[in-house]
Amino acid sequence: MTERKRRTIRIFRVADAREPLPEEMPREGIDEHARSALASLAEAGYVEGTGERNRMLFSEPGDNGMSLLHVWFKSGYVLPYHSHNVDCLYYVLGGELRIGSHRLQPGDGFFVPADQAYGYEAGPEGVEVLEFRNASRFNLALRGNTPQRWQQIVDVCRERAADWAGETEPPSER
Repeated sequence: MTERKRRTIRIFRVADAREPLPEEMPREGIDEHARSALASLAEAGYVEGTGERNRMLFSEPGDNGMSLLHVWFKSGYVLPYHSHNVDCLYYVLGGELRIGSHRLQPGDGFFVPADQAYGYEAGPEGVEVLEFRNASRFNLALRGNTPQRWQQIVDVCRERAADWAGETEPPSER
């Protein structure tokens, strides 16, 4: 019988949060539509982090531990449809988001099973979410984005770039 490694209480602090490492969240599914859209975003002056901020609050060592990610999407940000190879539980801390026909506000949340593609849009004040996973490493696979969806993302980034530059605090800190 294999002995399990003993786990202990671990404290984490927001001051120690960091960007997720590429090996913790590798990107997959970069097809021709995604490459074209990413090139259009770059031409429009968009760089990663302009409309969003990801911070890893907690991640256990190894591949099979828990992780907690704090994500802030600025006003009107549109996420491309994507999936992860693990189940994800989302909790809205501040602002609001629209997923399908649902509008979620602070205290609301949603569950996405592994490999289920989804996307959402941040509300007018942006949105902050906590992303809980029973894995310390998980993929981000771009899936199900039509050329029209990519164009919507590019258009929003062009239209909102100036506003995003002025959005310096997430909704929970205002």
